Amino acid sequence: MDIEAEPTGGEPAVAVEWTVVESDIGPLFLAATGRGLVRVEFHADAARRVEMLDRLAGRFGVEPVESASGLLAEAIRSLDAYFAGDSRAFDLPLDWSLTTGFNRQVLRELATGVPYGTVVGYGELARRVGQPGAAQAVGAAMGANPLPVVVPCHRVVESDGRLGGFGGGLETKRQLLALEGVLPAPLF
Repeated sequence: MDIEAEPTGGEPAVAVEWTVVESDIGPLFLAATGRGLVRVEFHADAARRVEMLDRLAGRFGVEPVESASGLLAEAIRSLDAYFAGDSRAFDLPLDWSLTTGFNRQVLRELATGVPYGTVVGYGELARRVGQPGAAQAVGAAMGANPLPVVVPCHRVVESDGRLGGFGGGLETKRQLLALEGVLPAPLF
């Protein structure tokens, strides 16, 4: 996963493409720029799609275009392989322009330091980025993660093993952790 793709500042507006794909956890909204995947959003119903398109237009200064040139093709293939159990890592260019500062630092550590099938505590992740007292701030960074699943915030749990919170909902977190073998799959 190319975790260095990010804007250099002062750049003109960039093209943004989007689509909605079906997954084992429901419809996912995906958006990409020429720098890489920039947004993944859970539960991509019509209202959420409109919200995401408005946010992206405001941030990038252009209206996102529905999957025009193929910027999302590799992300779609990678997510399909992940949900099929055929892939354990995402090797995608990522556009980090929707996150900054501490949040970006935490998310990069998560992306590179917490592999498939493992979990990490909020406090441990804070320690890894040199801020051992910042467990709550790590939780806020997880909630602001613009690239869930690909940058696996579902792998962050409370120190006592409880699931903690999750922007996609706890059932979605359970499903992702079961897919990765961390939790048993539901019986029905």
